[in-house]
Amino acid sequence: MDCVLVEREFRVIPLSSISSFETRVPGKWILAGEHAVLRGCPALVFPLQSRVLELSYVPHQTEGLKLELDGDHGGEMQLLFWGVLEKASELTKIHRGDLRGTLKIRSSIPVGAGLGASAALCVAMARWFHSMKLIREIEMYEFARTLENLFHGESSGVDIAVALSGEGIRFTRATDVTASNRQVVDLQWKPTWYVSYSGKRGVTSECVARVKSLIAKDPELGFQIDLQMKQAVNLAEEALKSSAEIGFSKLAESIQLANNCFEKWGLSPEAHSKWLLEQGAVAVKPTGSGDGGYVLSLWKTPPAPETLKSLIPCL
Repeated sequence: MDCVLVEREFRVIPLSSISSFETRVPGKWILAGEHAVLRGCPALVFPLQSRVLELSYVPHQTEGLKLELDGDHGGEMQLLFWGVLEKASELTKIHRGDLRGTLKIRSSIPVGAGLGASAALCVAMARWFHSMKLIREIEMYEFARTLENLFHGESSGVDIAVALSGEGIRFTRATDVTASNRQVVDLQWKPTWYVSYSGKRGVTSECVARVKSLIAKDPELGFQIDLQMKQAVNLAEEALKSSAEIGFSKLAESIQLANNCFEKWGLSPEAHSKWLLEQGAVAVKPTGSGDGGYVLSLWKTPPAPETLKSLIPCL
């Protein structure tokens, strides 16, 4: 079980605990379970190894911490990094000014697109603070999840869990918000599926608020949508445990069920989804919070070369 961070006295970082450090954290995509995961529904989530955040740190005795950004989307981390560092320093009761050296972030994960950029940053931060002995290994999940609350308002922890594990998992949030249940997803076959950018950035906290507003106005409708998303998760898991011959139609049905949930929430990027279906995709759905971001597509046969240029393989 995950633990809650313990209270600490304010302290100075011991010099003996500071050394060079580097880590690599993948992006993520969600097959099914978005939003409903906040209310106990399971979610199936996978790492996106072609989109990663790399963080490295070299200590030195210059004044303050120097941040260097690189990669296709590294510059976007400028807006996120200092707030996350400030929160991490607050949680561990250290002076941010005690952190001296050069910290480099190289990222190919777009921010605000549903591929887990904020979770990757929070996990990298947690691993860095663990390397400095400011948090224990058992605290890393909850520490990173608390940092991610800065972006999501209320983080379910699903993005943090897959970023930490680097494996496809079935994630269920427990009643205790600091706890979760995670099992590795065993794929019996490899679907032909991709994610692609809808052309619009999404804001997770706004999407979460919109779903909560719908539930507040119509609790029964909200419950039924959550139930449908749970059915989508269970059907997808059943499909992936079957053979390709049996599983494909079940997986397509699962994706369609999940997409229908996004449509009921008003969070489906319809134009891009329509384009994918016109190109030959069998089923599509948003992956992440929706209202833009990336869209998952399942294909019976490989897409045409021109279409493929706009798609990112899931596995």
